[in-house]
Amino acid sequence: MTSPSPQNDREKVVSKLPPWLRQELKIRTAQLRVDIQDAVHQGISHWSALASAPSPVDTSGAESFSTWLPAGQWESFRADAKGRGVSLIQGLAQAVRLWLEMNPAPTVKRPSVVRRIVVCNQKGGVGKTAITAGTAEALAEDPESLHPVRIARQLARTSQGEEGQQLHHEGTTPLDLEDLPGLGMRVLLIDFDPQGHLTKQLGQQPLPIGGDSLTCHMAGEAKGPLSDLIVPVPDDRFGDRLHILPACTDAFLLDVRLSTVRAREAALERALAPVESDYDVILIDCPPSLGLSMDAAIYYGRRRDTEQPGASGALIVVQAEDSSADAYDLLTSQINDLRDDLSLDIDYLGLVVNLYDGRRGYIATSSLQAWMDIKDPRVVAIVPDLKEQREAVRVKQPLFVYAPKGDQAVALRALAREIS
Repeated sequence: MTSPSPQNDREKVVSKLPPWLRQELKIRTAQLRVDIQDAVHQGISHWSALASAPSPVDTSGAESFSTWLPAGQWESFRADAKGRGVSLIQGLAQAVRLWLEMNPAPTVKRPSVVRRIVVCNQKGGVGKTAITAGTAEALAEDPESLHPVRIARQLARTSQGEEGQQLHHEGTTPLDLEDLPGLGMRVLLIDFDPQGHLTKQLGQQPLPIGGDSLTCHMAGEAKGPLSDLIVPVPDDRFGDRLHILPACTDAFLLDVRLSTVRAREAALERALAPVESDYDVILIDCPPSLGLSMDAAIYYGRRRDTEQPGASGALIVVQAEDSSADAYDLLTSQINDLRDDLSLDIDYLGLVVNLYDGRRGYIATSSLQAWMDIKDPRVVAIVPDLKEQREAVRVKQPLFVYAPKGDQAVALRALAREIS
């Protein structure tokens, strides 16, 4: 069945496709950033150009499917299908499968140098751990599945409504949800905080005191390969792409142990060097500290000689309240001192305003405006204060497993793409 297009150059076509084939078409076109209507048009054109019909497709359970094709193509296709002795549904399924075969899924683009993201703020309680975990989960999601995302290259304040602060693209129209493939990165999470919140939130056990740990490796007292300490975060949506190096309470003494280590600012880099080639991205969940361990984390996130600006660096998590601003000043002073003292290029990946709720009134909204007014680093995400993350922590599940379609997961997917 066809009906004319309002633009008079295409007509609406209604037929049927099996659900599995329709889903594969939807994912592949999203991966390749191609309109479904263009993919079907190309598939039919290639199918019609074949000398004979390809092998049959199982169309059992086919459901209604509609798209827009150039005027006249469907009638021509109908004639070709009749000539080859196949039904329209079978012919369309063959054409779609042919397009999929001719347009394979793109491979995940791997960075030439492992990206190192240092998630930090001197103030505790701003939600660094939740942002670290959520960003890692977004980076590691299945590239063969679609997930809801809101994309923004620029965040701007707009008017308040009953639902609180709304995000607009370049200050104009509201952002719509878009289903996009996962990024499929190989990601390592480093729980660098001796309190071990990241480890526990993801349902893992801290490393036992007295055994091997990241602290031992940084202090030059390793008891075995660091890779032996790394464990996967199990879930099909991550495959085997998301791993964590659990915390150990011996990290409370890390600054003391680093005080006797030569070139101590490079201690974290030396410890992680043997496993870097296994990953595309390494995220460091830093403690609320300005000590030697923080120096080592910042040094690890510096730009390396072969890296592009903004590939690695510091991602600073804040809240829309005054104490975050004080802690931000202390942290940026430490980063700037390291830049000057060691002649380093340390990039800011941006500010994440976490746990935001505009209904809290003037303190929240004015503080958000103050963060938005900072242009370097700029705000790259505003993550709402919702119950999803707290509930995920309670049941010791990754947020993207517990509430994969919730607003916090949607915001964190946008963040992962913003800093990619």
